[in-house]
Amino acid sequence: MAKPEPRTVEEYLAGQPAPMREALEHVRATVRAALPEATETLSYKMPTVEVGGKPIMYFAGWKKHLSVYPVPRGDAAFEAAIAPYRVGKGSLNFPLKNPVPFELIGDIATRLATQRGGH
Repeated sequence: MAKPEPRTVEEYLAGQPAPMREALEHVRATVRAALPEATETLSYKMPTVEVGGKPIMYFAGWKKHLSVYPVPRGDAAFEAAIAPYRVGKGSLNFPLKNPVPFELIGDIATRLATQRGGH
């Protein structure tokens, strides 16, 4: 029997294996610190960060990595910082076998809020 789809971010996180859940909870806390005015919902079956009622960022856990969508624009230094995590035009993958750069994820959230009209 298939497990029911989560209806809240809490249910989504609770359904993740412990190492992934801990990493995603850290992403969530990082984004909350970067964007204290943000709210959360589920969209496309993944946690979604909204600012001013607009979805600005999505994050999700997979088997061996967590992902952040979409990818904001940035200067050369920012592009260099995200280059190891870029997998295609619109997503960044952070393998759990390596330390997750939470500070960079906070920067991504702030840039997305600004670029997508949430700030």
